[in-house]
Amino acid sequence: MNRLQRYLISNLSSLFFSIYLPLFTIASMIFLIKVSTYTAIIQLNFSEMGLLYLFTLPELFFYTLPVAFIVSTVLTLYRLSNDNELVVVFSLGLSPTHIAKIFSVPAFLLSLLLLIDFLIITPFINVTSANFLEKKKVEAKFNLAASEFGHNFGDWMLFINNSDDEKNVFKDVVLFNKAEKNEIFISAKKAEIINQNGITRLKLDDGKTYSYNDGTFKEMIFQTAYINNSITKKIKTYRSTLDYWTGEDRHDKKVRAFITNILLSLFPISSIWLILALGIVHARHQNRWIYLWLFVAVVAYYVLSVVLQQWTGFHAIWMVGISWVVLTYMLYYRLVGKRY
Repeated sequence: MNRLQRYLISNLSSLFFSIYLPLFTIASMIFLIKVSTYTAIIQLNFSEMGLLYLFTLPELFFYTLPVAFIVSTVLTLYRLSNDNELVVVFSLGLSPTHIAKIFSVPAFLLSLLLLIDFLIITPFINVTSANFLEKKKVEAKFNLAASEFGHNFGDWMLFINNSDDEKNVFKDVVLFNKAEKNEIFISAKKAEIINQNGITRLKLDDGKTYSYNDGTFKEMIFQTAYINNSITKKIKTYRSTLDYWTGEDRHDKKVRAFITNILLSLFPISSIWLILALGIVHARHQNRWIYLWLFVAVVAYYVLSVVLQQWTGFHAIWMVGISWVVLTYMLYYRLVGKRY
């Protein structure tokens, strides 16, 4: 039994990596394209692009690992069946249930890993990634430079004639703010953006302020003035996994994701009978469209996990789980169990 286990796992390992690496590469390219769309909103250098890609890895693993495991396990058994090696195993008195027990161990470990991934790791990564993007968005709003067009600085319209991008210093600036009954016009010879205690300010030197309110025009000369921005960072705080999933922020979306991801995490361990039903064949008498059935099975489970939870809520976890095990066992018994 131990020798058979080592033999099956070694065949599974070689085939798994040959399937997973191309799948992971394709999925990575898709996620990199998604990450690159952020450059239309914020400025990112190469290291920041790499950091955003690292933030996507838990989600990337979550969606690629179970599919690669199911496909590679089925193809492992299918190849051994075509080589008549499983016939030798069954002729020695071992039933397909012994193979099910062998593959149930890596399937269980993978399901456990997926649960840890989306329950514990993903919440922390999501909060960290959201805070990073929020910080970059705020910084992008203050990426000012000399231009014939104006910039928005909070509620102010800002015009810059000359700028020193390295020192973040601007010369000959003009600001304008118009409220319902008040208009303010400011000119200054020098301006500088400073960040103090998390508050972004525009420091103005050697300028004049003109205001018009209810028919009254006022002029004021100043040596130094500060204008605070009205843009606030929506920084989130990660406290614990329980706090993340039970928090009020996007609660409905989190509930849907929780139910769906539970079901997707259970996909490897709940598909043991499906693996045997599709993978174990008689080379002479059975010619299955294995790739078609693999595609149909994976899509069917994912669709059930996403759609059924919208109708039944948390009941979808046990409804999909039990029904999937029962249906795949019936398929296994019809195609394999009665023959071996």
